[in-house]
Amino acid sequence: MSQPPGQQPPQGGFGAPYDPQTGPETGPGDGPHPQPAGPYGAPAQPPAPYGPPRPGPYTQPPTQPGYGYPQQGYGQPGPYTQPGLHQMPTQQQYAAPAPGGGGRFRGRTAKIVGAVVAVALLAGGGIWFATSGNGDDDKPLSGPTHSAEPTVSPSPTKGGGKATGEPAVSPQEETRTINAGVKSGEAKVRWLQKGGVDLPPNGADVFGPWFAGDTVAKAMFYTVSGYSLSDGTLQWSLRLPAQVCAAPSQPTADGRIVLGIRHDTADDAECDTLQMVDLRKGKAGWRKTYARTGLWDGLSDLVMSTNGNTVTVGRTSRTEGYRISDGKKLFGARPGKCQPFGVASGPVAIAAVSCHTADDDYKDQQVQRIDPATGKALWTYKLKKEWQVGQIYSVSPLVVSLKQLEKPDKWAILVLNADGTYRSQLSGGPGDYQVKCDVDLTSLSRNLDGCVGAAADADTFYMSTKTDVAAGHGNKIVAFGLADGKFSWSADGPDGQTAVPLRTEGGTLVMYVEAMKGKGGGIATLPATGGTPRFVLHHPVSGIEMERGFIEPRIAYTGGRSLLMQTRLSGITGDDEVDMRSMVVFGN
Repeated sequence: MSQPPGQQPPQGGFGAPYDPQTGPETGPGDGPHPQPAGPYGAPAQPPAPYGPPRPGPYTQPPTQPGYGYPQQGYGQPGPYTQPGLHQMPTQQQYAAPAPGGGGRFRGRTAKIVGAVVAVALLAGGGIWFATSGNGDDDKPLSGPTHSAEPTVSPSPTKGGGKATGEPAVSPQEETRTINAGVKSGEAKVRWLQKGGVDLPPNGADVFGPWFAGDTVAKAMFYTVSGYSLSDGTLQWSLRLPAQVCAAPSQPTADGRIVLGIRHDTADDAECDTLQMVDLRKGKAGWRKTYARTGLWDGLSDLVMSTNGNTVTVGRTSRTEGYRISDGKKLFGARPGKCQPFGVASGPVAIAAVSCHTADDDYKDQQVQRIDPATGKALWTYKLKKEWQVGQIYSVSPLVVSLKQLEKPDKWAILVLNADGTYRSQLSGGPGDYQVKCDVDLTSLSRNLDGCVGAAADADTFYMSTKTDVAAGHGNKIVAFGLADGKFSWSADGPDGQTAVPLRTEGGTLVMYVEAMKGKGGGIATLPATGGTPRFVLHHPVSGIEMERGFIEPRIAYTGGRSLLMQTRLSGITGDDEVDMRSMVVFGN
């Protein structure tokens, strides 16, 4: 794996498979469970050397079928992150870290620091603090705006973030220049968009992309906008009453999504309000504020998911579910000590559950399938003591990344059957695997399915290795059989380039290929039996500089077009973020 120490699982392969437990248990998840017998993780070993920082498109949220995303999420959070304990700082408080940075309490205010000190002093006595919301917020939203013209470029500013004082090149002009150099067999830039918004000094996260018909939507700062996927025309733009602070990786099948927004416009406003948006029409629906109760709840980032007609909002001490169609609350905190702290988006609702132990910690963890309409557990798989859920790589088939908080060099990938029984554990292979997740990037999102670098179908699991440090480019795609977890084969990235698994389709692996010096990026496929990758969309060499300017973007491939979107916009000086490239679509 290729991230700074403390942000990624250890280098090398996996440990030997362990004996399965006797079977899953039904019920709420707080009763006794059989304990798995064998070891989970790889043996301890020092991490391999890390290469110099470089642009790497390694984060992609899944979405509904047909839009270029898998029905599952991938990744592994940093081993020093308390599962479910993720503070969500405000945009004003947040100082954007270097790529690969992370941590539990980034950008916390003095008030939060004081609260942490207080709980440290009082934790032994089991003292908890409570906060409450103010009920539903009925302030009106600005209506959507529509435009029949292509996205308007920002006014001339200092270009390229270099403070040159020269007028910025418009997206249309840059697109024309790149396409003028396109060679036979290369795709053109369909459209290019720049930030266009003057943001606070620390910038803002970009949430999405989400697809609804021919519309691709994103949310940033106070606005949700929809664009024509074919030509980039602004379809609608919706002003929100407060900043977006969280969002699921997927909308519903009919194009609705529920966003997390702040309570109001104050610098220290809580992320405690839900706003439904119809992405097809660009219209706002119901809005609801909920209470964040207890200190851990107040300090937690939100883990959001979409599962059918249910949106879940997970925090350290609870997960709540709401009906997306009308905002009705479906479930909240459970009785007992075991509470889900997050659910992965997808066709089945797979939850990560932690149990509050006597020492005021949440170390005993479980994997559950829950009914998204009621929140009740359909089955429960209890992890071995000290092992914790890192990320849900895939919900169908079910592949879970595990870690040990106290031993960050321990890492495992567990495969379960659809009924929650043990199937296998991955083992072998070349090692040095690379999976990047929201926690490793500049994004504030902490969803369980916010990673890229792995994919799965019914029989095979795929991962990528890190880029070859000596060469500065190139890596391997590695396949494992899910039935036994054993290494099957590896294949080099195409043309010496670095390839990143995105999803599977019809037994074929779909990958994003990074641009490098002299070679454009693109989309390639690889058969389930391995072999040589084949490009299905080759980005133009004339656009290499532009493509490499997208630092760890979200990536989608749909309808023969590829899309790259920045995860965060921020400038070094002045209004650099206004001119920063934010989204590009390639296609023929």
